[in-house]
Amino acid sequence: MSFSSLFPTNIVFDAADVLICLGAALLLGLLLAVAYMFSGAYSKSLAVSLVLMPAIIQSVILFVNQNFGAALAVGGIFALMNFRSAAGTAREIAAIFCAVAVGISVGMGYVLYAAILTVVLGLVMVVLGLTPFGEDAGLDRVLKILIPESLDYTGVFDDAFKTYTRKYNLELVRTTNMGSMYELRYKVTLKDRRKEKAFMDALRERNGNLPITCAITMPKKDEL
Repeated sequence: MSFSSLFPTNIVFDAADVLICLGAALLLGLLLAVAYMFSGAYSKSLAVSLVLMPAIIQSVILFVNQNFGAALAVGGIFALMNFRSAAGTAREIAAIFCAVAVGISVGMGYVLYAAILTVVLGLVMVVLGLTPFGEDAGLDRVLKILIPESLDYTGVFDDAFKTYTRKYNLELVRTTNMGSMYELRYKVTLKDRRKEKAFMDALRERNGNLPITCAITMPKKDEL
């Protein structure tokens, strides 16, 4: 299969060319937005933007096609993303780049290629969004352990950590309760979440049954 542009080398646009490209860009933008909405959480503003963006971009590319100005226009389109009101997540930015690619393809006259690109990218987006691909297993924890000042915390919990965690790291030590206790803060990754209670019991045996807090770490904001 080969792809050819709708436009000849010496471009003279007529109303049919413009309407075909505009309609194709809007339709493909709508399909891309629907795929994005099915792939996970979304905002209405971004969904609307994904519908309109291919049409806007193809309109710009359409009138600078076969011209050195096309390169400058494409560069300007990508540069404008830096002026969005709020920083987007990696997933949002990926969807925007998909819309840009579709808009440029339609603007260059490769409507069939743009349609195939939209279908493929949309399906991949939905499949990856609905499957656990790339998800955190939810085994990371933040531990806060109180110990009496008389207890040497160096290595006192190592055997329990080696038994129940894949990795652990002591991130903070501070005194509390007027200096009569130490608070230790660890970041750990459990081997098996079903053994979390056994892990807590093993820690309590070593800190004199003082309070222990085990918190699930909050996921970081998506970023590229």
